Amino acid sequence: MNQPLKPPADTPAIGSPGIKKPRSRRGLVVTLFLILLVVGGIVWWSKRESTPQPGGSGGGRTAAPMSIVPETVGQGDIGININALGTVTSLATVTIRSQISGYMMKIDFKEGDEVKKGDLLAEIDSRPYEATLAQAKGALARDEAMLKGAQVDLVRYQGLAAQNAVPHQQLDTQTALVAQDQGLVEADRAAVKSAEVNLQYCRILSPLDGRVGLRQVDQGNYVTPGDTNGIVVVNQLQPITVIFPIPEDNVPALVRRLREGGALAVEAYDRTNSAKLADGKLLTIDNQIDVTTGTVKLRAQFENADGLLFPNQFVNIQLLQELLRNQIIIPNSAVRRGAPNGVVSTFVYAVNPDRTVKVRPITLGVVDGEHVAVNQGLSAGEVVVTEGGDRLREGAQVQLPNATAPAAAAHPHGNAQPGSPGSAGPRRPRNHPKPSS
Repeated sequence: MNQPLKPPADTPAIGSPGIKKPRSRRGLVVTLFLILLVVGGIVWWSKRESTPQPGGSGGGRTAAPMSIVPETVGQGDIGININALGTVTSLATVTIRSQISGYMMKIDFKEGDEVKKGDLLAEIDSRPYEATLAQAKGALARDEAMLKGAQVDLVRYQGLAAQNAVPHQQLDTQTALVAQDQGLVEADRAAVKSAEVNLQYCRILSPLDGRVGLRQVDQGNYVTPGDTNGIVVVNQLQPITVIFPIPEDNVPALVRRLREGGALAVEAYDRTNSAKLADGKLLTIDNQIDVTTGTVKLRAQFENADGLLFPNQFVNIQLLQELLRNQIIIPNSAVRRGAPNGVVSTFVYAVNPDRTVKVRPITLGVVDGEHVAVNQGLSAGEVVVTEGGDRLREGAQVQLPNATAPAAAAHPHGNAQPGSPGSAGPRRPRNHPKPSS
């Protein structure tokens, strides 16, 4: 049997001076508590230092000024625009088909060429139609000769009948023969004209000014008038139109403007609505409203001198319904919504001469792209904050850019010059620090 192990004789007993007492659990807890307390104090102090004081991180006059991007309030013209999605439509689209049957002898155009009315597009083998024309002319000459002979006999019979030398029945027969020959001559002349027209159809000409597309038949093929695809499609591109729908509520105002003789400007933009493609004018309004959508179609015409508009292209349309003069204009980025003074309102941060900001409630008017008209609350020449105002408060100090003084907000329809009220304000230089958030 195994004997229990005994400690060596020289091992000191527990509690003897040779062995240290284990650390107290209570002391360990106190130590951890002190550590947590210190860490919590550090975190609280750092948050307290970074938390904006009343009047806001830049709100108090003694706080560090906040960097902003200012903009001077401008005065100019702003338009009431109607936005719509339109489809480019050619004023004339013609599918060129052969009007006779025959072999395609020659293609006289290059795909994508600009052609004029009357330009030669293709040629069909004309030899069968030349022979038909010659045959018709020969028949006409024969029947004309027969008509002349019958007319001479008729004159002779009329003289003899007056002397009772021939019976009247023979005279009547000769009269009918002359009329018959006259009918044959008329038919022959019509056959000659038909043969001449068919011979002209051997040369296929462009019926309008435009651009040819991709050819649908190659040289050497046998073409007929019943070919579905035809030979090529010609589209008129200059001028060109765009058809677009607008809500029926806007129709009365447009009708009044058209009756007054005003030309309504129309601008066409690409699908992203960022690049302008062409300028035009409103041409006409449709005569009925689509009851399923509550819209009416409009047609605008564009000169399309640079050829940027193509048939069936989708474009964004801006129809200038009215132009408001001498409006107070600010960028949309300067407008803020909230309750800075406990009342929900639309406001801006106006920069005072001492470089502090003031909450200025405003009443907005017409919005046009990146600019908006202000009906009440601002006047031309004042400076507002466009960027860096997320943490501003009433009376906060701001730091203006080191660049030139801010200029007025520019607008596409305005007449302001750079550096004057109504012109575009400066943007933050690339090396300027961004406003703190």
